[in-house]
Amino acid sequence: MKIILSVKKSLEQNASDYFDKAKKSKKKLEGAQKALEESRRKHKKETKKTTAELAVEEEKSKKKKKRAKKWYEKFRWFYTSDGFLCIGGRDATTNEIVIKKNTDKDDIVFHTDMAGSPFFVIKKNSQPGKKISSTAIQEATDATLAFSRAWKLGLLTARVFHVKPDQVSKEAQAGEFIPRGAFMIRGKTEYVAPRNEIGIGAYEDTVMCAPLSAVKVHCREYVQIVRGKKKPSDIAKSLRKKIGGDLDESIAALPPGNCDIKK
Repeated sequence: MKIILSVKKSLEQNASDYFDKAKKSKKKLEGAQKALEESRRKHKKETKKTTAELAVEEEKSKKKKKRAKKWYEKFRWFYTSDGFLCIGGRDATTNEIVIKKNTDKDDIVFHTDMAGSPFFVIKKNSQPGKKISSTAIQEATDATLAFSRAWKLGLLTARVFHVKPDQVSKEAQAGEFIPRGAFMIRGKTEYVAPRNEIGIGAYEDTVMCAPLSAVKVHCREYVQIVRGKKKPSDIAKSLRKKIGGDLDESIAALPPGNCDIKK
């Protein structure tokens, strides 16, 4: 640093001038430091805001990119241990759709003696060239019990039967009325004792609720569901921690009424 002295001024005057310049430089430096700090604070705030905005946009993007659901997911559904697709009604409307529009002549139809229960169907064409096995029949029987009114009422069992599709009719006898979701069953019915074991697990990119034997075969992670006192929404939150999956899909997959996760 060069120091230039004026010959026209005394030593004291030169010193005074440099002292004044030093004070001005110090003020400028302090001002510059304050400006720098303010700039850093603004940048940090803008960065946080940008990060928050990005998080919101990412969440919106995820919702937009929700997976395309398969046609049978509007119903109760699961795959048996040996790969047969089973579908069942969720209510009176879907019972009608399952039987009228999604049941073929080689399928098998399941129901209980208890009114208000779902119709379940084993889809033969889901395993072309393969005979519907006794394993598939047992698991479809188990599912019919699990999603019937018996579960909701806390009953341990119910009478479950199966018939051929051509035995299921909407034609009522004279003087009778068949409500929406109900059908007339004609001919011989074959009863199978249901097992009271149901599970839910991570299946591909969703969840599958089904007889425990089928869940063990098809799901990466799973838990057993039993009757209990917890609401399906509370169980779904626990499931998200244990097996993952979408909250709404888990709620929709669970049996009707309160339940719990077996320890």
